[in-house]
Amino acid sequence: MSAKVISGIETAKAIREELKNEVAGLKEKYNITPGLVTVLVGEDPASQSYVTAKNKTAHALGIHSEQVTLAADISESELLKLIENYNNNPEIHGILVQLPLPKHIHEAKILHAIRPDKDVDGFHPVNVGNMVLGEKCYLPCTPHGILELLTRSGVKTSGAEVVVIGRSNIVGKPISNLMMQKREGGNATVTVCHTRTKDIASHTRRADILIAAVGVPKMITVDMVKEGVVVIDVGVNRIGKTVDGKAILAGDVDFEGVREKASAITPVPGGVGPMTITMLMKNTVQAARQAHNLP
Repeated sequence: MSAKVISGIETAKAIREELKNEVAGLKEKYNITPGLVTVLVGEDPASQSYVTAKNKTAHALGIHSEQVTLAADISESELLKLIENYNNNPEIHGILVQLPLPKHIHEAKILHAIRPDKDVDGFHPVNVGNMVLGEKCYLPCTPHGILELLTRSGVKTSGAEVVVIGRSNIVGKPISNLMMQKREGGNATVTVCHTRTKDIASHTRRADILIAAVGVPKMITVDMVKEGVVVIDVGVNRIGKTVDGKAILAGDVDFEGVREKASAITPVPGGVGPMTITMLMKNTVQAARQAHNLP
């Protein structure tokens, strides 16, 4: 058999259409325009590309979007002052500081400075704590996107054996927590594997749902999964360049091999990636509603 390919492009497109209608409704009924600011420090090409894509998506949905690009040598205190200005700006509902930051700036200090009700990335300790407790909060964008992919693809998570490879604060830890919670899209039995796990394959072969977020190209091979597994590949690894200089990307999963055994699988690119920006937009619209006490 060959797996059903779960398209993040198509799923994101459907959600963005829903958001576009919701934003139009907020403008028409309440004269509210959701506002997002993205802050980029330095000239890292990958970060520039991400920020440009976020702004382009926001504009397409009717969200007011501002981009602030700062010199790499900006002081930490100057960056904190900028964040405080946007914290106090009622037209901005979401603040995103693009990571990574230059080494002289303490990332945690910057992320903690963003007001929790404007933390549309879902990284502030208040939002992380509420997520763990199962309370209302902004969910981190990539894990939120994974949940949407599973739900909208009809994948049953209740009672499923889920194996997560990777324990990052951005993907591994939050998706593990969300999938074990007593909620729709959760109720799974979750195993987390990482660099100190002995015999990872013995765990992955038990998985009904396998989520790979480790950053090692094609680490998961066909002999490491069971028949019918659902595979969510979060990895985006640059493994070379084409003759015209474009990056060749590979996931953490050997797509061609594993798809012959899996029941469903996400591709790289075109899987989880498009969902991350879409969930950022969803959180921004949620933040605008929250700021105006709308349901």
